[in-house]
Amino acid sequence: MRQIVLDTETTGLEPSEGHNIIEIGCVEMFNRRLTGKTYHQYVKPDREVDEEAVQVHGITNDFLDDKPRFAEVMDEFIEFIRGAELIIHNAAFDIGFIDTELERNNHPERISHICLVTDSLLLARKKHPGQKNNLDALCKRYGIDNGHRELHGALLDSEILADVYLALTGGQTNLSLASGDGADEEGGSRIRRLEGSIDLPVISADQDELTAHAAFLKRLDKSGECVWLQAPVDD
Repeated sequence: MRQIVLDTETTGLEPSEGHNIIEIGCVEMFNRRLTGKTYHQYVKPDREVDEEAVQVHGITNDFLDDKPRFAEVMDEFIEFIRGAELIIHNAAFDIGFIDTELERNNHPERISHICLVTDSLLLARKKHPGQKNNLDALCKRYGIDNGHRELHGALLDSEILADVYLALTGGQTNLSLASGDGADEEGGSRIRRLEGSIDLPVISADQDELTAHAAFLKRLDKSGECVWLQAPVDD
């Protein structure tokens, strides 16, 4: 399963009012593991960035002045996400902007034609009803470090959301034994995502070993040291 964690930053809140995407950030996962592949692009909008939006993400009009327009990066972006499951926090917002940009630039497809979409905000609300479920709140709840997130940023938020999504949907984490005893400098457990693939061999017991183990358990049962319950063994 190929998944793309995606986020965007925009000039404002409403694409219907002519607001544009100004940053796209994507992080690829395959079989719930980060692959290291990303897509990141700043985009020059057709209008100025609202001051309120600049306060959120820090992306200014001057910074965007020499960046390509959406039409110039559209095909590359679409091919990066094509066929994947998109993981997006508050997906309606980002998909609304992307579909509007595709329509403005005469692209015949919409995101629903290209990808499946999973809204991690809806997953969080279902798992944690009545609680705050924004990205910062979920990082705090799952012990994910987001101290470097002073402003919103599409690629940074996608990287953080990847950690949140894995924890939210069952987790793919391991203990980082920084000091050899499972504790960090402040005495707490340190959890980080498991990156890369670890192939552990699975060695099944043969029939002779299963028979010997069953006989051993029966002997313990007769001695009164434990109670043995027979479990079915597949042939």
